[in-house]
Amino acid sequence: MSAVQRVLMVCTANICRSPTAEAVLRHRVQRAGLHGRIVVDSAGTRASHEQSYPPDPRSIAHAARRGYDLTGLRSRPVVPADFLRFDLILPMDDTHLGPLGVTAPPDASARVRLLMSFAPAGSGLVVPDPYYGSGPGFEHVLDLVELACDGLLEYLYSPQGSR
Repeated sequence: MSAVQRVLMVCTANICRSPTAEAVLRHRVQRAGLHGRIVVDSAGTRASHEQSYPPDPRSIAHAARRGYDLTGLRSRPVVPADFLRFDLILPMDDTHLGPLGVTAPPDASARVRLLMSFAPAGSGLVVPDPYYGSGPGFEHVLDLVELACDGLLEYLYSPQGSR
């Protein structure tokens, strides 16, 4: 991996899954000594344009128990410029693909792949939305995101992952 890799995590409102994925990948990047070589952000397909929000308090609490800090993150919408600024745009499930396709400009250069496509086979392709559930849902999101981020780092180290 020679160039800086830019990764955007995407969910619906950018308050549960994508900020969790952003924090997990940032943590893994720091631990691997790759700070400055992999840039991570998150956004939502339906996040507010007028106001940004902190992550859901349940996401913050469950992530903190595993050593991830979400407190400084704020929601924002996916914008057309993201498709030029980022190398990889990684939605949490396939319901985000349609809105991303609508937002993408004609000259988009980012590759769009489901985050879970980087997880081990058999892990599924969806990071389910925990918003309307309880604690176990937030823990499940963390389990899946950790698996996928480990695979993502391996991918970014590989020849097909580097640009």
